[in-house]
Amino acid sequence: MIRKISVENAPELEWFKSSYSDSSNGNDCVEVATTLTAIHVRDSKNPQGPRLGVSPTAWASFVAYASER
Repeated sequence: MIRKISVENAPELEWFKSSYSDSSNGNDCVEVATTLTAIHVRDSKNPQGPRLGVSPTAWASFVAYASER
């Protein structure tokens, strides 16, 4: 379970895109920021918009699943 953290109270996150991101539009991507307790995901076209937060275990499972597709 992830404790909800409001954007105003969250520590400054360091966002990055995958090195495999090859869209013709450099902003057409998702960005990820990691902390010890959560992986944060946002739309690079709307950095102030909604963010998804998942546990490191859930993120690892997602990446393993996605890499098989």
